[in-house]
Amino acid sequence: MGKFIAKRLGFGALVLFVLSLFVFLLFFVAPGDPARIVAGDKASAEQLDLVRQNLGLDLPMTQQYLHFVGRAVQGDLGFSYRNQQPVSELILRRIPVTISLVFGGMILWLAIGIPIGVMSARHPGGWRDRMGQVFILLGLSFPTFVLGMLALYTLYFLPKQAGFTLFPPSGYKPFLTNPLVWAWHLALPWATLALVTAAIYARLTRGQLLQVLGEDYIRTARAKGLSERKVVLRHGMRSTLMPLVTQLGADIGLMLGGVIVIEQVYGLQGVGSLAVQAVRNQDRPIIIGVVLLGGLFIVLCNIIVDLLYAALDPRMR
Repeated sequence: MGKFIAKRLGFGALVLFVLSLFVFLLFFVAPGDPARIVAGDKASAEQLDLVRQNLGLDLPMTQQYLHFVGRAVQGDLGFSYRNQQPVSELILRRIPVTISLVFGGMILWLAIGIPIGVMSARHPGGWRDRMGQVFILLGLSFPTFVLGMLALYTLYFLPKQAGFTLFPPSGYKPFLTNPLVWAWHLALPWATLALVTAAIYARLTRGQLLQVLGEDYIRTARAKGLSERKVVLRHGMRSTLMPLVTQLGADIGLMLGGVIVIEQVYGLQGVGSLAVQAVRNQDRPIIIGVVLLGGLFIVLCNIIVDLLYAALDPRMR
């Protein structure tokens, strides 16, 4: 098991190294002079040279990359071009919002998607299966921003016009300040994220479970007199967990890098909105920092998935 973990950590470190090299090269390939962005359009040639010296842009590319990697390993991602604040501090300030959004939504989409998928697989061709298929089709077809705007209109604007407030339209309150207020502000974003993502898990659960329920060992379990509930939950779902864990690891890793659409719709100041602002302002250190953060989350989630594989199936070790 120790060798298994060491291999996964080594592979993850290699992926992060390649990613750091890729984003650093983009720093040079992208059009525009970083010194001009920092100093402004009216800066003189002497001012631009001074900014390049301060940023280390006058050094050879190899030396700049080594300095960049050395600082990144220590958590130093440089300074924002626009406000001269440390990039790591700007990202750390936004991470709690994104983490709260992703993990709250994850609990909801698993609680919605998996039961719908199980229900559809247990009654293939029946009305319950048809209802599940409708839910999957709607969830996969609705754009996230459309669902978010509908939720705002029906659960905020209409009640507001009637003289009361069900949910706030935007904003974020820290969990430690008041857990109930924290959950109240995130209820609509959670629901929007969950309804869209739950359709994926419902479809995946249904497809995998339908395949598993046709296996010989399932028929043997039924022949032994086990109830259908025990057959599905004890035997069928165990074989369905592997693809669900794979999908969950990929989704969480990607979303922790920023749930851009939902953060924009609900005015949440998370990592995704920070990335959007950085792209608009051509603030390359922030863009690089967010990309590296997203890569780190994906690598960590994949390592966790591999460890769960080893726990669920000893043959994977």
